[in-house]
Amino acid sequence: MTKTVYIVDDDDAVRASLHSLLSLRSDLVIRAFRSGDIFLESLPDLDPGVLLLDFHMPGSTGLDVLNAVTSDPRFVAIILTGQGNVGLAVQAMKAGALDFIEKPYEAEFLMTAIDLAFSRLEEGSEAATRVNAAESKIGKLSPREKDVLKGLIEGRSNKIIAYELDISPRTVEIYRANLMEKLEVRSLSEALRIAFAAGMFPKS
Repeated sequence: MTKTVYIVDDDDAVRASLHSLLSLRSDLVIRAFRSGDIFLESLPDLDPGVLLLDFHMPGSTGLDVLNAVTSDPRFVAIILTGQGNVGLAVQAMKAGALDFIEKPYEAEFLMTAIDLAFSRLEEGSEAATRVNAAESKIGKLSPREKDVLKGLIEGRSNKIIAYELDISPRTVEIYRANLMEKLEVRSLSEALRIAFAAGMFPKS
């Protein structure tokens, strides 16, 4: 099976950087599109592949493209977002993205995500394993820890979460530390991936 990666980004420098990086892999065919509109026009004739999709583009946005391909079994999408933009990551994963990569991206992390995406395309077993592992980790959380995680993903501060749950901010910090330890993660973005993989927050 030919492994095709589609880069959809309006930033010339980003497209060139991604193309150079992916060209190091002899098993990949790389096609680049400078807008979502151009990609969508070509969509009917494209081979199956992994989509590296910028979220912010003029014309058809990354979310528009994602909505167009989410029910198409030929594609698995990975969203490229600005660093720390949890809100956009939530939108992307609700719309069906397999993963999101924060810019500036780490080459090794990006390659791992691409390989996982191809596994999803080829057999789906890797995705099932990921879901099972995520569900197992989420299952270790107490109801209160899940409440705190949901508040963090929705962008609320510790003080707001504390007010809504009628507990002290210090208690929120303790719950947050405990849930990060149970999920075996060091960042909120990692916790977010596990929560979505486990179906903790259903797609809207």
